[in-house]
Amino acid sequence: MVKADSATVSWDAGKKAWRVRIQVGEEVIKRPCKKVKHDADDASLRTVALETARDEGYEVEPAAVTIAR
Repeated sequence: MVKADSATVSWDAGKKAWRVRIQVGEEVIKRPCKKVKHDADDASLRTVALETARDEGYEVEPAAVTIAR
């Protein structure tokens, strides 16, 4: 797996869903997380970010995941 620099989970008000943004060098991958509720806790959001990155073929350190509320 390719190591990603960071991941950010943020609420997309327009789509009413959480979005994971994975940063790998200059490349940015954005994926929606429609199955996660708006009031999800930080641990759940961090897990979703790690799983989403893994599904895309990237590995992210848990400490490199930022949650923007």
